[in-house]
Amino acid sequence: MKPCAIVLLNYNGEGVLPTFLPSVVEHSRYEVWMIDNASTDGSLTYVKENFPELPLISLDRNYGFTGGYNLGLEQLRGQYEYFILLNTDVEVTPFWDQSLLDFLVNHTEYAAVQPKILSWKDQAYFDHAGAGGGFLDALGYPYCRGRIWDHLEQDIGQYDDNIQVDWASGACFAITAADFYAHQGFDARFFAHMEEIDLCWRLRKSGRKIGYLGSAVVFHQGGATLDRASAKKLYLNCRNSLSMLYKNMGLLRFIAIFLTKGFVEGLAAINYLRKGEPQFSEAILRAYCDFFGSKKSVPLVIKSNLPQVSGSGPVQVIFAHFMLLGKRKFTDL
Repeated sequence: MKPCAIVLLNYNGEGVLPTFLPSVVEHSRYEVWMIDNASTDGSLTYVKENFPELPLISLDRNYGFTGGYNLGLEQLRGQYEYFILLNTDVEVTPFWDQSLLDFLVNHTEYAAVQPKILSWKDQAYFDHAGAGGGFLDALGYPYCRGRIWDHLEQDIGQYDDNIQVDWASGACFAITAADFYAHQGFDARFFAHMEEIDLCWRLRKSGRKIGYLGSAVVFHQGGATLDRASAKKLYLNCRNSLSMLYKNMGLLRFIAIFLTKGFVEGLAAINYLRKGEPQFSEAILRAYCDFFGSKKSVPLVIKSNLPQVSGSGPVQVIFAHFMLLGKRKFTDL
């Protein structure tokens, strides 16, 4: 069995692959694979012409982030001990993959680890996706060291440490193949967004740990497949967040959080209407409706004793701290 495969998932990535794939091929020690979700642009032509040695797994349609990785990695079952999942819009740095793998090899209690993720557009600042390590607040909203809500911190070395976190970013993280397969990979019903947080939550419930490695650095463009400001992304985040909470926490706690989230996100929907952005209000309403419609297919956890935050400090309500108290940095919490 080989030690590690770096696996990229592509869907119509013609606009980003020429910028980012060369750095992955140049700076990676381990074998690079690509899974393609039936792209209709010229991205596969680019790969075949410029990197003919890169092994490719072609799927018959777009299965999203979740289904694409599940189906692609199933074809690699039994061949590798570790996987590094990497977005196609990420620029890597020397020794990045070796650092992540060494961490997992030397810390066998950890199932997954992510690097420090900085913004590719402004490399002095953290990126939205994962930043300096991901956590969940008391309502299940994800936040990061270096990124609270939509506020990004400048990287001045404040998160160059190694710590245990709640979740690793799907933009770039390493995971043991045994853990990925033992937990049936990503929940394919999510399609995209929140799926890595759900997987990490399930891993932690089984007693495994999730890590952040500040000495490994990558740069993420973000929004290459789905813009951060799109109504579809808002819909997926709202719907999948409800499913994730329903799956992973006790029923009574879920009901309390559902009522609170419903109130907060209902106010957000009204605010979108007031601003003349009805598509975002519709996205929130549709997310709640579709969650109820699919709830029967989502396994319910009656009771869960897992503490929500594995890192240090009290459980926060990020919305309140950010919007009401004006706290913009992780160190302010």
